[in-house]
Amino acid sequence: MATQFQFKNEPNQVLFEENSCVRKVILNRPTKLNSLAFHMVSQMSSKLKEYEKDSRVKLVILKGNGKAFCAGGDCVAVIQFCTLGHWSFGASFYRKQLTLDYIIATYNKNLVCLIDGIVMGGGAGLSMNGKFRVVTEKTVFAMPEADIGLFPDTGEYLGLTGAQLDGCEMIACGLATHFVFSKIREGRRQNLDQCLIREFGVNSHVLRRTVNNDFYEGCRAKFFDKDKRPKWYPSKLELVSNEMVNQYFRKVDDDDWEDLRLDARSVVAKFNGARL
Repeated sequence: MATQFQFKNEPNQVLFEENSCVRKVILNRPTKLNSLAFHMVSQMSSKLKEYEKDSRVKLVILKGNGKAFCAGGDCVAVIQFCTLGHWSFGASFYRKQLTLDYIIATYNKNLVCLIDGIVMGGGAGLSMNGKFRVVTEKTVFAMPEADIGLFPDTGEYLGLTGAQLDGCEMIACGLATHFVFSKIREGRRQNLDQCLIREFGVNSHVLRRTVNNDFYEGCRAKFFDKDKRPKWYPSKLELVSNEMVNQYFRKVDDDDWEDLRLDARSVVAKFNGARL
């Protein structure tokens, strides 16, 4: 018979947000790299089932706050329960976790896992079973169970070695379905004033001809000479380097340049558009 024991339930370690037909499930235990506690798994299982039955829900997004998506199950808590003589509660945790993995793997609605950061062990179980798995250059994937004396339940050779993969390698291996740079997602979280200030910096680089003369050349061909034959530099998209793009987002190094400053206003500007 299983021994009776109470798992510690801390509030707000999973956040649930609604926006029109979209539901977001957010792991919110950043100081523990969003490692999964028993109550977190229970809450997610319950909510995902609820969303699945709700005809208004068309898309579910699973993500993590902080520098990790999810570093796996809370092994520290599991070991503490087991060493107190409650081995059955370690089994209860894994029963819950594997059931949640199964729910995600068989989910009948579009589910997107945004894996922007560390994803290991039980976190891989959550995300790798999702229909869409979006990674970034910050993604670090591994199945490190062998390092702690547990069996690797997935990953074949990778699971045996505990080796790490980055976002691009996950795409190449078929572990992820989409790659997006984290800076793009960072921009989605910026306020309007932050976006305008950033845009002003880019405009300043364009006007200053930091990288090339394309804006002046485009206006020449369109409005002045009207020959409609601009000579772009570089002449082909594949010749544009990452370094060239990055220059547009650096601080303008010019004595004549002054950054855009926007006074605080009582009404906060809002974007018109979907926010995922």
